[in-house]
Amino acid sequence: MVNVADGFGSSILGYPRIGQHRELKRALESYWHGTLSRDELLAVGREIQESQYLELAATGLTQVPGNTFSFYDHILDNALLFGAVPKRFEPFRAGLDPLDFYFLMARGRPDLPPLELVKLLNTPYHYRQPELATDTEFSLHPEALLDEFDRAKAVGIELRPVVLGPLSLLLLSKTGSVPGETEFDKLVLLDKLLPVYEELFEVLAKRGATCVQLDEPCFTSDRSPSTMELFEKTYQRLSKAPLRPRMLVTGPYGDFGEAVEILCRTAVEAIGLDLAGHRVRPEDLAAIPGIKRKRLYAGVISGTNVWRADRYVTLEYLNALAQVCPDMVVSTGASLLHVPYDVLREYDLEGPVADRLAFAKQKVLEVVSLAKALTEGPSEKWRKKPTSVHFKQKHAVRQRVYAVTPQMRVREPYEMRKLAQQAKLRLPLVPATTLGSFPQTATARQARHELGEGRLSFDEYRKRIEAEIEASIRLQEDIGLDVLVHGEHERNDMIQFFAEQLDGFATTHYGWVQVYGSRCVRPPIVYGDVARPEAMSVSWTAYAQSLTDKPVKGMVTGPVTMLARSFVRQDQPLYETADQVALAIRDEVADLERAGIAIIQVDEPSIRELLPLRKKGQAEYLRWAVGAFRLATSGIKPETQIHTHIGYSSRGDVVAAIEELDADVTAIVATRSIEWVLEALKEDCAEGRGLTHGVGPGVYESRSARIPDIDELDELLTAAAEAVTPERLWANPDGGLKTRHHWQLDPSLRNLVAAARRVRRRAEAAAGETA
Repeated sequence: MVNVADGFGSSILGYPRIGQHRELKRALESYWHGTLSRDELLAVGREIQESQYLELAATGLTQVPGNTFSFYDHILDNALLFGAVPKRFEPFRAGLDPLDFYFLMARGRPDLPPLELVKLLNTPYHYRQPELATDTEFSLHPEALLDEFDRAKAVGIELRPVVLGPLSLLLLSKTGSVPGETEFDKLVLLDKLLPVYEELFEVLAKRGATCVQLDEPCFTSDRSPSTMELFEKTYQRLSKAPLRPRMLVTGPYGDFGEAVEILCRTAVEAIGLDLAGHRVRPEDLAAIPGIKRKRLYAGVISGTNVWRADRYVTLEYLNALAQVCPDMVVSTGASLLHVPYDVLREYDLEGPVADRLAFAKQKVLEVVSLAKALTEGPSEKWRKKPTSVHFKQKHAVRQRVYAVTPQMRVREPYEMRKLAQQAKLRLPLVPATTLGSFPQTATARQARHELGEGRLSFDEYRKRIEAEIEASIRLQEDIGLDVLVHGEHERNDMIQFFAEQLDGFATTHYGWVQVYGSRCVRPPIVYGDVARPEAMSVSWTAYAQSLTDKPVKGMVTGPVTMLARSFVRQDQPLYETADQVALAIRDEVADLERAGIAIIQVDEPSIRELLPLRKKGQAEYLRWAVGAFRLATSGIKPETQIHTHIGYSSRGDVVAAIEELDADVTAIVATRSIEWVLEALKEDCAEGRGLTHGVGPGVYESRSARIPDIDELDELLTAAAEAVTPERLWANPDGGLKTRHHWQLDPSLRNLVAAARRVRRRAEAAAGETA
């Protein structure tokens, strides 16, 4: 034990904010539907804030973070804190209440698209991406931050305000959205932004704040030398601000790398490292000049998984770190926003599973307990608690994984498959389809609830869901879609539906995690070897296919997305777990084919969520991630068409990702930045690396209430046809339609079909003229 007179501090970098019973979700949706007043919504927000900082202070944390609450998204909050309002929204500011103006940017309206919804680094969380222009001016608006700080101070709690760092605020934003303006280097705006940060520091110092937390998650990714030079100049300047609180600069979600050395050359007082999944060797830390003069926030408790830390291993590591950084605070590596509130609410998790878990409340106690043990030594009671639990392995599952051969990951050549699929499906040019889910009606939700409560027999449940499926099929036939879906009315969530039916997965009742706005999910927990006891989706899809002569897609979640949206065991390599899931999905795909389903969509929208943030390790990850998808989809006949649905992260990786997966058709989440994707496709075609497979760059945003008109969709589809040729083009939205209302879905899909037919007629006419 390190002998430090004042002991070691304890803190966390952030906390869940949706409410322990999803109070904020319900309040938000009631407000948006007009059944809750503005004052009532604000009261719910204040209650969540106050109960949170009171609870955290009571646990024994020596420092409590503030400004982590949000009514929708903290990245958007930070943009507004510094006055970064896009020009297209400015005309509406004067006529709206500030809260409604905020929601306008987050949610949009039929004639005004919202800010783009973008994944936050390698997390499942999505944020509304701020939009910047070359003439963007920044200004300080700290009212909400100061209000919470003052309320906490009135009850004797000093909060540490959490603010997104200036470089990450710019790097997470978007340029090129202003008409007539192309993309530009966002960091050119840094000189205009830094004085506003200095102004914030002065305001906080005068208010009595002794420390401010600046999160710089973008610097856990590889950055250019020029960007790292700007990072150093920024913190040299900010740390010399004439009036400011102490500064804590954190690097959540990964390896802070070179940024640590840079910060040690500045007057920044404290550095926060995510050490839960990216442990730095104490001797490597000791080699950094100036590190001993800094306060180290040792993020040894993960903010992104739910597994309990091994106390003894972690304490030993902390003791070694304390020899290097005697001024140390035990902390989480990232905000606890990404984990559920309380594992004790899960009344029917099996003991061997529950005993290994720590949700947000338990993680706070882990931090406090470790800090106390580091200061005083582990107590006798502390020593008696078990530190780890081992699960039984399934021999048959492991033998099957070990027996996988390279040939099991390969299908027949695409050109052979294409001819076989054309002969079987006889689809028109630019076929129109959707990507799976349809609006969840009150009838379907009630049926699932009553089934779960034991108040509805499965036979009656099936009748109700089949009625929903038939209604969706008839609607799609009437709209004129070429490939139909069954609507996924039996599914609560694309991940949980399959997790509930797979061995090795556990699901929760109250393990809600916010993914954006009021949208919450309950990520499953992968605790053991994964196997499929029986078919999971076949009967529902086969029933839908029996109702129509048009092809109905089977809908299955891909292996990597199943892991990216779950909390995954850490006692074996991730690629091995991915292959276990892939083999289970391979069986499902084969059963769908045997049931007469000619098109099967294996969704991988999250395949890039697990990609390492730094280049090191990315090639190996992509190798096994692509291999898992191919293992799941390669056990079928060439005439069965495999679709997938992916996201994208930059222009350069779109085409390569599509080609490597070797799906017959790939739908891309691209609506709000479809121009980027189309440019990438054109560039690759020009260089001889163009697509050889089918592609559907989503042409309207499925999460928006906005209804696109025919001319807009026609323009986008025409541009896409020029990039990939009409023969390979599909028309589809950029995601499922579960969150939409039928009054939005019906006209949007009718406009999509009409636009696809326009493009089809022009392509057929051009082909006739050529002939």
